[in-house]
Amino acid sequence: MTITIREARESDADALSRVCLLTANGGESADDLHDFKELPGLTYAVPYVKLPTTFGFVLVDESSGETVGYTLAARDTREFERYAAEHWWPDLAKKYPPSLAQKPADREFMQLFRDMHSKSEARVAYGAANMHINILEPYQHQGWGSKLVGRIIGELRKGDPSGGVTLGMDPRNLGVKAFYEKFGFESFEGGKVNELGLKFSKAKNLDL
Repeated sequence: MTITIREARESDADALSRVCLLTANGGESADDLHDFKELPGLTYAVPYVKLPTTFGFVLVDESSGETVGYTLAARDTREFERYAAEHWWPDLAKKYPPSLAQKPADREFMQLFRDMHSKSEARVAYGAANMHINILEPYQHQGWGSKLVGRIIGELRKGDPSGGVTLGMDPRNLGVKAFYEKFGFESFEGGKVNELGLKFSKAKNLDL
């Protein structure tokens, strides 16, 4: 098995959406929860290869050609939110009215398109950037998560060495907290129990 990491491209949108769906239920598949299976990806993955200030890396199984994981980030959270509020969520809100939904999970996302949450002031005060990572279960616990974190943090740090980044963990999957803490992620003032931040100057154990 040959696994590679490369920069994410806009053409990866469908693959990112698939990985997002298969990890959207507390790290497990949300496929059965959705009739509109693209909704998690349109919310949490695809914007990061479509909108300004964003970038990422994908994990590719070269034997099948499939994308099996990713890490995505926005360098400037507030700019990301502002642009998405004008150019991303309104189109999705028109395309997916809640009246189309038969399943609660679909309805939740469709309503979210109409009133998308923003990151708290505490998060943005800690670090301007935000990031997240998802890897399909067969490829977990093999060191690829560490490599993806190393790539995304290394790239963010180049542009803002004194800055920081935050992330949110699925409340159903807080067991991943120890994974992030080994890189220097920490709780921060005003943050929620499922939120962590990293000051780039304190980053450690990065597999660059």
